[in-house]
Amino acid sequence: MVISRREMARAKVEKLKNGFSAFSETQEVTELMERYIKEENMDVHVDKTSLGCWFIPADKHEVH
Repeated sequence: MVISRREMARAKVEKLKNGFSAFSETQEVTELMERYIKEENMDVHVDKTSLGCWFIPADKHEVH
């Protein structure tokens, strides 16, 4: 079964919308996720590591 990287990125962004963190191992999926997050105007923390990229929904009650 072949899974589209676009579908994978969309599914991970849906997880973020539901309050769950998501991890991307590839640059392509990371870039797609960043684009979708920007389009949705979502508040997400991004933690890039040498192994991949964590996307963590921002706490709406967090004090800046």
